[in-house]
Amino acid sequence: MLLKTKGIPSGVNIPIVGRVTFNPENNAEILIVANAIPKYLERFRAILSTSVQSYPFDKPCVHSIPEIGHLSEGDIVVVNTDGVINTLYRINSNHNFLLFTERCNSNCLMCSQPPKNKDDTDYLFDVHSQSIPLIPKDCFELGITGGEPTLLGERFFKLLEQIQIELPNTEIHCLTNGRSFAWPALSEKLGAMSFSRLMLGIPLYSDFYIQHDYIVQAKGAFNQTVQGLYNLAKHNIRLEIRIVLHKQTIPRLLKLAKFIYKNLPFVEHVAFMGLEHQGYTPHNIEKLWIDPNDYGNELAEAITYLSDFGINTSLYNAQLCTTPQRIWQFTRKSISDWKNIFHAECDKCLMKQECGGFFASSKAKRSTAIKPFTANSLQ
Repeated sequence: MLLKTKGIPSGVNIPIVGRVTFNPENNAEILIVANAIPKYLERFRAILSTSVQSYPFDKPCVHSIPEIGHLSEGDIVVVNTDGVINTLYRINSNHNFLLFTERCNSNCLMCSQPPKNKDDTDYLFDVHSQSIPLIPKDCFELGITGGEPTLLGERFFKLLEQIQIELPNTEIHCLTNGRSFAWPALSEKLGAMSFSRLMLGIPLYSDFYIQHDYIVQAKGAFNQTVQGLYNLAKHNIRLEIRIVLHKQTIPRLLKLAKFIYKNLPFVEHVAFMGLEHQGYTPHNIEKLWIDPNDYGNELAEAITYLSDFGINTSLYNAQLCTTPQRIWQFTRKSISDWKNIFHAECDKCLMKQECGGFFASSKAKRSTAIKPFTANSLQ
């Protein structure tokens, strides 16, 4: 599924954020047209068109857009000065997120969106400051991701405050490596917000500091992350631990589960996550790849250990045919709709509706054990 498209800009001198509409009579900021020149354009901030020619009016416009089929009435986009149109919020999706920054202070071996060493703070802060008030008030859940969102510094908290005011009934899930919260002032500032609908998803990849630091490629990261978790817990911040499953994490998986129970019993949720063949992963595949069919026992032991001790536990990004049946109850349909696919083998599978499917990137790498469930195999 497309999340961006590109046309030829005309008069777009600054990024323009707004809701799109196909009907000139509707309340929106950006109008999408075909060939006819609509009347009453004054109230629109920009015009998007599939026409191959620009329109003769003094209004920011992007024309010659090859594809707009991914846009729906009410979607929020940003129209950039180079003609790129990024989708910020999809009205018909439950998998919306705000990318706060592409910078990061870690460099994980399996990062699906490798960090970029550029200062995008001004641009993204400005874009999200405009988009947050436009998000429907009945939005059930909204993600925050990066890079590392806390690298926005004070602007990280300004955006959180805006979300808290504009979307008081929305569950907010923020992905962060947690390292910034090793400094007490940041966790104290977040705690002072009393943001009860906010949960932080923080990765912890090993109980052994050297192993965690190697995976995230940052010396001292383990100690900073654990200290950050304690600082956040002190201020009653809701916390989730995330563990990506690969060759580096599997050998100590049960030990990590025991570490979490004994040292981090305050966490609200632990998510074990299948590997995404994207970003850095293809380049580090020899260090990372282990067939999910080969680590089922280790995974089942770790999940049942945490669950037996009352810690809410889930398995994300996994297929039922490579997962021991005794832990099927922990599997979740977690892959974002815009990159969620099924393969040809799945068409005949009786469990397809219950399965979470695959990342689109799995076309390049997936388990050799993928197979459809039949009536006989389920007996």
